[in-house]
Amino acid sequence: MSDTTNPEAADYKFVGDDVVVPFAVEPLDIRGRAVHLGPMLDTILKRHKYPQDIAFLMGEMISLAVLLGTSLKFDGNFILQTQSDGPVSLAVVDFSTPDSIRAYARYNKADYEEALKQGKTSPRDLLGEGIMAMTIDHGVDMQRYQGIVKLDGISLEEAAHEYFKQSEQIPTRIKLSVAQILRPSDDGSGAETSWRAGGVLTQFLPESEDRIKQRDLPSGAEDEEGNFSPDDAWLEASALMDTVGDDELTDPQINIERLLYRLFHEHGVRVFEGTSVLDKCTCSREKVVSLVRSFKDDPEKPVEPNESFTTVCEFCSTSYTVSANEV
Repeated sequence: MSDTTNPEAADYKFVGDDVVVPFAVEPLDIRGRAVHLGPMLDTILKRHKYPQDIAFLMGEMISLAVLLGTSLKFDGNFILQTQSDGPVSLAVVDFSTPDSIRAYARYNKADYEEALKQGKTSPRDLLGEGIMAMTIDHGVDMQRYQGIVKLDGISLEEAAHEYFKQSEQIPTRIKLSVAQILRPSDDGSGAETSWRAGGVLTQFLPESEDRIKQRDLPSGAEDEEGNFSPDDAWLEASALMDTVGDDELTDPQINIERLLYRLFHEHGVRVFEGTSVLDKCTCSREKVVSLVRSFKDDPEKPVEPNESFTTVCEFCSTSYTVSANEV
């Protein structure tokens, strides 16, 4: 745990990219998490070779899933998924505790090219209308929890705000940003592009019983005439979040601690130990063999001695060929 009231201290160790940093602003009763994504995100997006606009959408989804998934305090999965009628019909980000991320998007090439011609390639345009689901999976012995938000042309940030308003009833603000930057190539022969993203999540979590009652209302406490009186601390925190620039969330020269200091230095912000996030798929040869075996477990259609089965993981693009002997 570190106090960033003096981020220039010589002995301070900045966390760098691909690390989610929990923080607290105690005078405002604010808790949150912040992240800058670099090599991990770049590897995932380049592996799939998405068109630029779809890569941008997936960068936002991965950032959001990382901010939410790293809050889990148990072994399990957080799954962020959209299903909609836009060019991107399905997008999935799967976070497995404590640190593994994998992501995949399914899109219609013709629909995307038409959207490109019309200049309608923002994340909300690519998704269109449908649903966004947030699923928390505690494992085989416990029931899943799922919250669903309707997508009707709103952004991922707005959908996440709606989820917390409906399901958690916790005042929440989220800022996301994605960028493709130009940097020198590793071999020094020229320049190459790389993907970066960032996000900040803040939540109003007062300990006072009176203020706990207020936080479930749209903007504060309701008076006798039915009007709402916003909580000043949350109003200030929200106003500060509005000042976060997209470049601050993606600039490799602005580390996440410096960003938090810029936001909350007047009150003091306390930063806790971060969690690294990795590009790591949960697929394996054993799982694929078991899956093929379940499909081929039919006595009327026995597996031929020389038969083999090939499948490719949609998340990490790893190809598996399973022989008849393995099945």
